[in-house]
Amino acid sequence: MPRPRKPRFVRGGPMSNVFKPKGIPAIDLEEMVLAVEGLEALRLNDLEKLDQETAAGRMNISRQTFGRVLAEARGVVAEALVMGKMIRIHGGAYALPGADRGCRRADKGYGRGRG
Repeated sequence: MPRPRKPRFVRGGPMSNVFKPKGIPAIDLEEMVLAVEGLEALRLNDLEKLDQETAAGRMNISRQTFGRVLAEARGVVAEALVMGKMIRIHGGAYALPGADRGCRRADKGYGRGRG
């Protein structure tokens, strides 16, 4: 039996939880799911230009785990862009650190960004 996943810290939920090709109804599109922690890994590494060690520290995970999360997220985004699929940002094992309340936890589909 695998050990439980350690929640990955994320700064916040997505600004939008669905991205799709313009002009095609969502019902006609295949959907790819991008976990919230995958979006956070993309943000830290590709948008903020942090190295993997620093980004992993911000998410409270190992560099190896960060690399896996990032590779999976990039795969989802690449497939959706190339194949014209819809991306839904949803779920995962993550925590939203609160300044005065500790962490708000969101496991597997119960976090912000669910659709």
